Amino acid sequence: MRTVNKVILIGNITRDPAIKTTENNKKIALFTIATNRYYKTADGEQKSESEFTNCVTWWNLAERCEKFLTKGKLVYAEGRLKTRVIEKDDWTKMYKTEIVISNIIFLNKKSDFDEMDTDLESAGFEDDKF
Repeated sequence: MRTVNKVILIGNITRDPAIKTTENNKKIALFTIATNRYYKTADGEQKSESEFTNCVTWWNLAERCEKFLTKGKLVYAEGRLKTRVIEKDDWTKMYKTEIVISNIIFLNKKSDFDEMDTDLESAGFEDDKF
């Protein structure tokens, strides 16, 4: 029987990605996505709670994240849930759950695109060439 392990998030990057390189020179980007949940209590009071989800990307996707992701950017991310077991020096185990991102879409505001257009024009690109 098949199973499903798929996670989809839309949220904001909480800090610039931390970039690491493996022994084989493959890049890894580590970052956190903040999402919010809004609900009403039994009394009718509006409440919200934030969730901070650890994410990891590999290889080419990590390079894109390093280049374009910054704190506060809104992103759509999809991937799979992965829990790593980390053995500490005292032989105890620590569990870390994160999303291994397979696809990310940068959901920028219009002002972000205007800044990007300015950067592209200064680099010698024109709008009609895209």
